[in-house]
Amino acid sequence: MKALMAVSLACLFLWVAPSRAADKKASAPPPQSLTEEHWNASRTLSLRTPGTWQVRSAAGQPELTEARGDGLVLRVLRREGELGLDSLHVECMLVRLASAMDTFPQVDYEYDFVGGQLGERRALDSAFVVHYDEPVEGARDWRQRNITVVGEGESVCVVAYAPVAVWKKSKPARNLLNSVVESVRFAKWH
Repeated sequence: MKALMAVSLACLFLWVAPSRAADKKASAPPPQSLTEEHWNASRTLSLRTPGTWQVRSAAGQPELTEARGDGLVLRVLRREGELGLDSLHVECMLVRLASAMDTFPQVDYEYDFVGGQLGERRALDSAFVVHYDEPVEGARDWRQRNITVVGEGESVCVVAYAPVAVWKKSKPARNLLNSVVESVRFAKWH
């Protein structure tokens, strides 16, 4: 039987994402309701999305769960076992919306390798802008945020993508994507 741990990625936002804290202070409208719960293929973590989002999950190494909606994308990559935190974080930072050959090699960092703990798990967080040679879903510049979490027998990357123009101009879109990221919960076998 599985029970959800009280530890979630929402804890990481309390000390890692100053932009999120600033957003909360500025009386932003509440994000859309996250009415749908989804599980990864191995049922070790869940996330919530609005009902209009499309979510698919596939087993494998890495296991991939992808959620898309409202012009935003969230990918959760999970590997069995505890991999090196730094090396996995770098690997997941290369998980892009297009191939490396279709991407400008330089990225613009908002912040990089901010670390901490999520209960017994170690975490790293980075955010940056990726420039694509051709538009991806209508945009060439995308903000990508990577949260990598290693511990308790698994290694997970949560990768959130938003077109830069949407991220900068739409507080509701920022709040929605952050809420979906914060909804990720780790399950624990009892």
